[in-house]
Amino acid sequence: MDLWFSEYHSKNVRFSIKVTKQLYSGNSGIQQIDVFESKEFGRFLTLDGFMMLTERDEFIYHDMIVHVPMAAALSHLLSKKDVAVLVIGAGDGGAIRELCRYDCITQIDMVEIDELVVEVCKKHLPQTACSFDDPRLTIYYQDGLKFVRSQENKYDLIIVDSTDPLGPGEGLFTKEFYGNCYNALTADGIMVNQHESPFYENDAFAMQRAHKRIVETFPISRVYQAHIPTYPSGHWLFGFAGKTIHPYTDFNPAKWNMLGLDTKYYNTQLHIGAFALPNYVEEMLREVE
Repeated sequence: MDLWFSEYHSKNVRFSIKVTKQLYSGNSGIQQIDVFESKEFGRFLTLDGFMMLTERDEFIYHDMIVHVPMAAALSHLLSKKDVAVLVIGAGDGGAIRELCRYDCITQIDMVEIDELVVEVCKKHLPQTACSFDDPRLTIYYQDGLKFVRSQENKYDLIIVDSTDPLGPGEGLFTKEFYGNCYNALTADGIMVNQHESPFYENDAFAMQRAHKRIVETFPISRVYQAHIPTYPSGHWLFGFAGKTIHPYTDFNPAKWNMLGLDTKYYNTQLHIGAFALPNYVEEMLREVE
């Protein structure tokens, strides 16, 4: 008998992957955590039945949520003695892995509400959760919304690597949260968040709501895209919000290329192109700006 994992992308659309083995299933008291193995996508993690990552395509998401803001701000960051980054969520470790490749970063604070997610990923997804022992990293197991309230003028970059805006991730899409992130950033700080998909109705509504709140909070707000096969519709957005740094007019591709980082998805030509959005997405963003 075949075993399949299926996720509803809408009431009328399901995305399914044939499973060869279930490696883990447990409930942390916060959410249901499952790890499966498949021939097509390798191992994959789901939370409350929603796809978080697969071994085959996780590099796309993590490249884009980390290297776009780092490359945009690199000229500024290289001139600083200390560079501090806050990551909210990211229990799978992929964003941490990519951040740890930058020698200019001196401090990484990660706030994850569910310690069990980290432990499960360390054991079952070592390709992704491979940098939790970096000495620059401090992990705080608490609510990211509460954590960021007490921070001020501290971080050069905040990465909001959250789940969808329901359950544990709901508070990370509020105007209060974005305002607290603004206050926690330094004078030239940047916030980047996963911005949902523009394609299906419910995802598009969440995307517009988040964009409206970010635009109301930050003087610079742009949206960029990537194509991630296992996420709803495969078309995924990220939000770039800055106080003074613009994601492409302040971008120096030569400086980033000099670092010699070997990436599977991100490159400096893609950096510029990712901000060129389809007309229907631009229209949806204009509706709430």
